[in-house]
Amino acid sequence: MTGMPQTDSVTGSTPTRRSIRTPRPWLVVLVACAGQFLVVLDVSVMNVALPSLKADLGLGALGLQWVLNAYAIAFAGFMLLGGRAADLYGRKAMFLAGLGLFTAASVVGGLAPEGGHLIAARAAQGLGAAVLSPATLTLVTSAVPAGAARTRAIATWTAVGAAGGAAGGFVGGLLVDLLNWRWVLLVNAPLGVLILGAAALWLSESRTAAGRRLDLPGAVLVTGGLATLAYGIVQTEMAGWTSAATLLPLLGGLVLLAVFVAVEKRTREPLVPLGIFRNRAVSAANTGIMLCGASSFAMWFFMTVYAQNVLGYPPLQAGLALVPSSLAVLVGSKAAPRLMAVTGARAAAIAGTLVAAAGFAWQSTMTADGTFLTTILGPGLVMMAGIGLATTPLATLATSGAAPGDAGLVSGLVNTSRTMGGALGLALLTTVAAAATPDPAHLVHGYATAFRVSAAILLTAAALMALWLPRRTAPTS
Repeated sequence: MTGMPQTDSVTGSTPTRRSIRTPRPWLVVLVACAGQFLVVLDVSVMNVALPSLKADLGLGALGLQWVLNAYAIAFAGFMLLGGRAADLYGRKAMFLAGLGLFTAASVVGGLAPEGGHLIAARAAQGLGAAVLSPATLTLVTSAVPAGAARTRAIATWTAVGAAGGAAGGFVGGLLVDLLNWRWVLLVNAPLGVLILGAAALWLSESRTAAGRRLDLPGAVLVTGGLATLAYGIVQTEMAGWTSAATLLPLLGGLVLLAVFVAVEKRTREPLVPLGIFRNRAVSAANTGIMLCGASSFAMWFFMTVYAQNVLGYPPLQAGLALVPSSLAVLVGSKAAPRLMAVTGARAAAIAGTLVAAAGFAWQSTMTADGTFLTTILGPGLVMMAGIGLATTPLATLATSGAAPGDAGLVSGLVNTSRTMGGALGLALLTTVAAAATPDPAHLVHGYATAFRVSAAILLTAAALMALWLPRRTAPTS
C-alpha cells in the first residue's frame, strides 16, 4: 500500500476537461465502493455453488477448483497493470471498462453450457475486476480533501471491500437456495448496469500528464510473474507444496518478477517506479495488508466449511451465521478514523492487528459440538472488528505519500497486496489444516490448527508494524 494521493488539483496531475458540475464527493465514494464491493464479492460467492455446479455441468474436483482459481489468478495478475492504466488513460475510463467487462463476463458465465466456458468467463471476470479495482481507491482519495474526511472515505472503502469478501457465502447461499447457481453470476448483470449508469453520470475524468506511455515490457513481465505465482499458489491446494506442478510455476513466477525488477531499473518511464518502495510507509503498510489478508480471506473459507461440514448448517444458514462477523468488519473500519485521531495511524494499525490475533486465538478453541455463540459469533466479531480496525490505517498510510501520477499504481499495489496475501494465506492454511487432520472424521483439529497459525501470522504482522512503520505519522484530526 502506498502513499496518499492528493486531492483534485493534485490527484492526477494535468487535469482533463471537467464537467461543468463537479460531482459531490459522497456520490463518487458511493459509486467507487459499489464497484469494489461487487468485484470482491465474486472472490468467494461461488464457494457454496460448487455442489450445484458439479451436478449441473458435470465438473470434477479439478474443474471446480478452477472455477474459483481462474478468477483469483486473473484478478491478482493484472492488478498492477490495471492501476497504471488508470493513471495513464483515465480513472473513470478504466472503471467503466473494467466494470463493463466484468458484467459481460458474468452473463456469459451464468449462461455457460459447459465447464470450459464457465472457467473462461471467470478468468474474464477477474481481468475486468483487476482493471476496475485500482481505480476505485484512486477515485475515493481524489474526491475527498486530505484529512479526517479522506480517512473516513478510505475507511468506508476498506469496510465495503471487506464486507464484499465476507458476504460471499451469504449471498451465494441465498441465491442457490432460492433460485439456482447460475444466478450467483447473473445477478451481477443488473447490478453492474446500475453502477455503470451511476458512474457515467457522477464520475469525472482524471489522468496523469499527457505524453507518458505504458511500459509494455514491464506490464507483460509483472502480469505474467504475478499470474504465474498465483497459479503456483493455488496449485498447492491440489498438488501440495513439494510437487513439480507447484514448484515450477512458483519458481517461474519469481524469475519473471526478478526480470521485471531488472527491466524497470533501466526503463525511462517504468510501470512501477522502484523508488516508491524506499518509502517505509508504503513498504510496511503493504506488507501488513498482505499478512492481514492472508488471515482474513482464509477465515471466511474455514468458518463456512466448519459451519456446514461440522455443525451441519445448510448453505443459507451458514451464510447467515457469518453476517454478524461481516457487520463487525464495517464497525471496525468505521471506528478506525476515531482511534487514529487519538493514537495515529501506526498505533491504530498495531492495535487492530492484535485484537484480530486474539479473535483468531479464540476461534482456535473450536470443537465439534460447539455452539453458535461460542464458536462462530463471539470469535467472529473479535476477529473481523480487529481486521477492520487494522486495514483502514494501513490503507491510509499506504496511500499517503504517492506522487500524483502514481495514485492508480499505488491503489493497484494495495489491492495486489491484499489479493495475493489472501491467495497465499488460503493455500498455506488449507495445507496446514489438511496436514493436521488425522482423518475426515476429525476435521475440527485441522481447522483449529489453521486458526492458531493465523493468529501467529497476525502477531508477526503486529511486530513488523511496530518495527517498520514510521513513527512520525500525525494523528488524523
